[in-house]
Amino acid sequence: MDDEQRKQDETPEQDETTQDQAPEAAAEEQQPAGKDPVAEEVTSPEADQEVEAAEEPAVEETEEAPTAEPEAEAPAEPKAEEKKKDVIPGADLEPILVEPDKPELSAEEKARLEAEEEEKARREAELAAAQETEAAASRAPAKLEKDARFLATGKRKSSIARVTLLPGNGKITINKRDLEEFFPRPLHQTMVKQPLLVSGYEGNVDVRVRVHGGGISGQAGAVRHGVARALTEIDSELRGDLKRRGFLTRDARVKERRKAGLKKARKRPQFSKR
Repeated sequence: MDDEQRKQDETPEQDETTQDQAPEAAAEEQQPAGKDPVAEEVTSPEADQEVEAAEEPAVEETEEAPTAEPEAEAPAEPKAEEKKKDVIPGADLEPILVEPDKPELSAEEKARLEAEEEEKARREAELAAAQETEAAASRAPAKLEKDARFLATGKRKSSIARVTLLPGNGKITINKRDLEEFFPRPLHQTMVKQPLLVSGYEGNVDVRVRVHGGGISGQAGAVRHGVARALTEIDSELRGDLKRRGFLTRDARVKERRKAGLKKARKRPQFSKR
């Protein structure tokens, strides 16, 4: 009996020691040899996830940085579209004027239009003469001897004028008649005086002219041409001013002759079906 009691008293002590050693052994078995618990905490999956989560915002920031500029430019596109909508299509095109067909004018209307054109030309000539008088050459005209004679010939259409310049006080005689009598129209009078006004010799020389052929307009042009040529004989420096204004150029424009079968040079007779 004594032996059995001893065994029973010893067994609980052994059980308590085994129970205390069991959790320690289990912990040692779970921990692999040669590894520190601090290293396990650093290399644990939860730590890796935290590191990746910390790195992801930096990547997102770098990816979102280049996309910031298009977002700023995007609002400008609707403004351009609004401007285009405001502009009316075809506003920059130039309009084309279509003139209606004008009816044929009667003889009276044609005569009236011609008279208006002549009056307009006369006024323009007077204005041009007035401007030329104001802008006449400032240099004094050359002194002429008492017996000096300067001759020249002027032509226009079929008219020929022989002009003689003499020292005097500005008297103009054409075919032994005064200028106002031979050329009653102010336009023709202005044409004859233009070279004298430009050169500054008006009132310093007398002009004698013999003209024949052509009509009134052609004779006036021939006289002007002859006077301009005679002035270049007095002073060769006047050639540039007279040439620039066209007074020394022989105007070769003439009326075209009539052709057979036509009413005028190019006008054809009206077609009649019956």
